[in-house]
Amino acid sequence: MRYQFILLDVDGTLLDFKACEARAFKMSLEDFGLPYSDEVYEIYHELNAELWKLHERQILTRDELLNTRFVKLFEQCGYDADGVAFEKNYHVRLSEGAFLEPGAIELLERLKHSPGEIYIVTNGTLLTQERRLKESGIGAYAKKVFISEEIGYQKPMKEYFDYCFSEIPGFEPEKAIIVGDSLSADIQGGINAGIATCWYNPEKKKLEEIVPDWEAHSLEEVWRICVGE
Repeated sequence: MRYQFILLDVDGTLLDFKACEARAFKMSLEDFGLPYSDEVYEIYHELNAELWKLHERQILTRDELLNTRFVKLFEQCGYDADGVAFEKNYHVRLSEGAFLEPGAIELLERLKHSPGEIYIVTNGTLLTQERRLKESGIGAYAKKVFISEEIGYQKPMKEYFDYCFSEIPGFEPEKAIIVGDSLSADIQGGINAGIATCWYNPEKKKLEEIVPDWEAHSLEEVWRICVGE
């Protein structure tokens, strides 16, 4: 086994967050009697991505992000609705969706029966992620789940990883790897923490300035990287 301690991201890695996000967004608009269009969703998607990048760089707090993203969206789209109330509704809808990435359970099953140890690392909110991890079944495979809201730090902050490592018995950085789809959160976080990194990139996006140790285009490739095949 090449890596003993395997830190797995959730959204975009084990769970298909795009499908979950789209469903929650549409259903929340319906709940508030607001019209949906692909254009509105694209505006939200771009706005949300920018705000999360600011959060990862500690320019924006989590509460500021969650309490302003739909307010800003509704201002841009001319919707007369309470953005903060919409946020709360959206999180309920988000927690209801748990769509697995292709090969997720197969990867977890193989890791479960290997010398490797599975740990979940996610920047999601506590109640939302706990429900999705339970309903999808993936939470049961992890020795421990680390959710940023509960810890008080988020990826890519070194403090987040310091906490995780302190909670893993016998942890050795040279035997650890983080697997995730986000270069700015997962890969940069792993670099900050001094562990190996694997970028899960099924869409084969081009690398930016952040360079991972490994790149996988499927969860089957993640398995081979982790075991050293």
